[in-house]
Amino acid sequence: MPLDDDMAYESATNLAAAVRGREVSPVEIVDHFLDRIEQRNPSLNAFVFLAADEAREAATRAEKAVTDGEALGPLHGVPTALKDLFDFHPGWPSTFGGIPALRGNIAEHHCTYAERMKAAGAIVLGKTNSPVMGFRGTCDNPLFGPTRNPFDTDRNSGGSSGGSAAAVADGLLPLAEGTDGGGSIRIPASWCGVVGYKASFGRVPFVSRPNAFTGVSPFLFEGVLGRSVADVALGASVLTGYDPRDPFALDETVDYVGACATPERSLAGKRIAYSPDFGMYPVDPKVAAVTAQAAAAFRDAGAVVDEIAMTMPYGQQELAELWCRMMAGVEVIELFKAQGIDLLTDHADDLPAEYRSYVEANYRASAVEVLRDQQMRTGVYDAIQGVFGNYDLLLTPTLACLPVPNADDGNTAGPTHINGVEVNPLIGWCMTYPINYSGHPAVSVPAGMAEGDLPVGLQIIGRRYDDPGVIAAAAALEQLRPWRHTYARCAARTL
Repeated sequence: MPLDDDMAYESATNLAAAVRGREVSPVEIVDHFLDRIEQRNPSLNAFVFLAADEAREAATRAEKAVTDGEALGPLHGVPTALKDLFDFHPGWPSTFGGIPALRGNIAEHHCTYAERMKAAGAIVLGKTNSPVMGFRGTCDNPLFGPTRNPFDTDRNSGGSSGGSAAAVADGLLPLAEGTDGGGSIRIPASWCGVVGYKASFGRVPFVSRPNAFTGVSPFLFEGVLGRSVADVALGASVLTGYDPRDPFALDETVDYVGACATPERSLAGKRIAYSPDFGMYPVDPKVAAVTAQAAAAFRDAGAVVDEIAMTMPYGQQELAELWCRMMAGVEVIELFKAQGIDLLTDHADDLPAEYRSYVEANYRASAVEVLRDQQMRTGVYDAIQGVFGNYDLLLTPTLACLPVPNADDGNTAGPTHINGVEVNPLIGWCMTYPINYSGHPAVSVPAGMAEGDLPVGLQIIGRRYDDPGVIAAAAALEQLRPWRHTYARCAARTL
């Protein structure tokens, strides 16, 4: 049921079913979305690389598979995209978030998302925009510039998976990849009014070499952005599953799609905690009002919803600084140095000053300092776990503020103050990164529209490994407070 006269806003679930039913061909689908990207991407700057010829060749092969009666994957013929960060496809550029010195860096292997999506029959169209090294909650960089918000192109899409979120919201494709080291799936999902899901740590394999243990400090994730909970559940079912290359991969089956079947019934009698500030964040009143209404809606599904006062062992400034120290690792810098590319010495101007300063500090950090950081992280984990001693789910605003205006220097950042309280402009307004310290499953779903018709996200957090519970709660909110109509504003945008 598109919002306009084409298939732009059709769901991935319906497109896959239509392909299997021979109602539409993969070639028609891919041609449609490539044409739409050509028309609309200049207004967003969501895609930074498009492999149109490869996509059309893949669509032709996919169509032949249908006509030959071959077994079809759950996403056969459905377009998707990779994020241009730590995400790879053989023969495609990988700039690690728009670093000019890496504009010619070509990948030689698949990341997990590309590998599993292609195995499920999806067709990868290209790569979407991201900030340098994913080191902020906005989407901007010196090579490609900012990704603009489809609800207001003067504002930012959020990051670091900002290109993917904007592309999905604008109907450039039904599903796209996000990666999440501090909220990078959930942050742009909130600002772009889409669904962004981060599974429990270990559900989706995180394959990294030469260091197989890269993704633990904080926990790093691959995931899916979509316009509906059902689509995100379908995408998650494709990504989830054991991989022996990941030492932390879980060997369990999760019925994400089934969790969407009767979501309201699954919430009856559940105890849900709502924290309006996560115990430490200043929150814009416009955001607070929308998320409080969305949290209260769960009572309509038979749940018990209590507003709680959380207590964090550290302040939001301290914990934002902790995230910056943890994320500004030296490993990627050293890997490129081994390849003859010294980013810090020879290409320092390609890296934001904020990122450089944290990396340089990490080169000087002692083992004792790293140990103390992990102890701080443990305090956050304990605080979050403490909530689940009494509750099944925890709700918070996804972000503490509305989308910010884009800068013109490739260095868009978040606010420095909210409600008169100082916050770290890189990540301090993102109520997401504590969950990267802890590894719990979490999803951002559209909570409603704030003043100025700007989207606001609600973050739903579940017990460790209760991914079905999180998906069911998200699907229940989608039934109680539908958001599909909000994309009409994007579709009607003047190009």
